Amino acid sequence: MAERRARLRTASDLGLVIQQARLSRGLSQTQLADSLGISQRSVSEIESGRTTIYARRLFDLMRETGVSLSAEWDDEADS
Repeated sequence: MAERRARLRTASDLGLVIQQARLSRGLSQTQLADSLGISQRSVSEIESGRTTIYARRLFDLMRETGVSLSAEWDDEADS
């Protein structure tokens, strides 16, 4: 089991982490979307870093206030 970590500075960073975690669990975008009750297109947009103005502002606020955000995930689906 490999544990992964990433520092998130932008919506694109967040999207890449979501994509890597999804792939490490062997899920397609459609499978993830179905389990969340959202469209595959929504998953695609999140993974590609396309976000709402609120997400961009959230990252701007974090940057200006010195708040950092990180993500951790395991490569195994049962973790």
